Amino acid sequence: MKSTFKLLPTVTAVFLALLGLASPSLTLGQATASAASTQRTGMVALTGVGEDGDLSLGAERRMGDAIAKQIYRDPDYLDDPLLNEYVDSIWQSLLKAARAKGELTAEMDERFAWRVMLARDRTVNAFALPGGYFGVHLGLIGLVANQDELASVLAHELTHVTQRHISRSITQQGRQTPVMIAAMILGAVAARKNTDALNAVVAGSQAVAIQGQLNFSRDMEREADRLGLGLMQPAGFEPQGFVGMFEKLQQSARLSDSGNFPYLRSHPMTTERMGDMQQRLLIQQHMAKFAPQSEPSLQHALMSARARVLAEPGIDVLRLWAAEPQAAGFANLSKSRQVASLYAAILANIKLRDFARAIAQKDRLHSALAGDLIASKAAKLIAIELHLAANQVDAALGLLPIQSTSQRLSRPELFVQSQVQIASKQLALVTLAAQNLQTWVAANPTDAPVWQLLASAYRATGQNLRAVRAEAEAQVALLDYAAALDRFKAAQDMVRLGTASSSSGRDYMEESIVDVRTRQVQELLKQQIKDEKETGK
Repeated sequence: MKSTFKLLPTVTAVFLALLGLASPSLTLGQATASAASTQRTGMVALTGVGEDGDLSLGAERRMGDAIAKQIYRDPDYLDDPLLNEYVDSIWQSLLKAARAKGELTAEMDERFAWRVMLARDRTVNAFALPGGYFGVHLGLIGLVANQDELASVLAHELTHVTQRHISRSITQQGRQTPVMIAAMILGAVAARKNTDALNAVVAGSQAVAIQGQLNFSRDMEREADRLGLGLMQPAGFEPQGFVGMFEKLQQSARLSDSGNFPYLRSHPMTTERMGDMQQRLLIQQHMAKFAPQSEPSLQHALMSARARVLAEPGIDVLRLWAAEPQAAGFANLSKSRQVASLYAAILANIKLRDFARAIAQKDRLHSALAGDLIASKAAKLIAIELHLAANQVDAALGLLPIQSTSQRLSRPELFVQSQVQIASKQLALVTLAAQNLQTWVAANPTDAPVWQLLASAYRATGQNLRAVRAEAEAQVALLDYAAALDRFKAAQDMVRLGTASSSSGRDYMEESIVDVRTRQVQELLKQQIKDEKETGK
């Protein structure tokens, strides 16, 4: 089965071509045929598209939700608490800077998702989707030298959305473009089960004709470069991150395209873009006298190593990384290279189930990170992850900072601690985990993995009705309202059949919540179905 995320570089390229943001090979006739054929499969509604072609914020968000729903189902979609927190810390700083500069309006801020989704993919790519959704491949995180380079890519993609490049291009191209966009994106997503359908979407040789009609891309790319650069310093990042990333892309552009840099196909590294960026940076460097780039933070070194391993490079590569800290010349590496190598070796050995070697490397990593509080915290979490994978629950428990409230815990800490507490099968610890997880989802109701972990905690304490509702809420967070409704109805059946009671008796409050949420999700599902049908009218 084709992965949705494997297709997303192609899907995004097609999408951007239709908007004038790129120029992939695509036959316009094939695009139209695909649009017609996929209308029967169900797509996002485009109500809110005016006579002049403007796409409303609501219509764009619904389009994005429909794509996100498919992505969440994809096996390459990854919610890794540590990597997500690291990327999100950069992302939130950029959003804050965009708000302060007035580039992100209050209405758009409220209505769009502003969510970065990670893909377990070794290629170097990032992309913006409708409605404030963004994708980042692990290959990109594993490649960038520091967080400034990663921030430069995210700032560029953020600007594509804040400047309404999607809506602006639709206005230019005319009213029928939105339907074709939705059809092409969701048609390609659906084609993951049908390679012939995929070929029908992306094959062709008339890119030149399309590019002749869609000449807006260069202006948009320059605008995203210019405004993205302007977000860097206010967000706390060095603008030289753009230089480092541009150099990597330019170097790759000189080489034969091996397919490892799909980002280049949707963001061509033209001489104009390079010249424009270099001129802006020279002016900024002269005025602000920015310090030269320093060695990457140890935190970035660890997260980059984690991304490389989680991208599933293959067993032979894992074995090489697992043995690297024992290689000759290891002591001559920079400190950031050493800690990255040790971290990658630990994670690789966990995957290879060589726990004894991983434990030995864990101690070396702990010593190497002494004095760096942020990186040491990440090292402690991977140590807990190691003991949990080795079924050494007592050892994992010994590393936990047992606390009574999740407010003191980061998301990765909460996640790992709760996993260990549930694995302990100790009623007091599992109950504590449930309390902490419930506190978290009350403040973060769209956090599907935490809802799923909460369901496990509830089941372990015999609270089956709450467990089923937590499973339902996880599906709501994943935008799968049909699956959510199925779980809510299962919870209602438990109440009706008298199997919902726990050892402490009936939970009347929970029963009431289930009834209310069932009705709410029924309405959400009706609207979702309506949105899908309206596109085919």
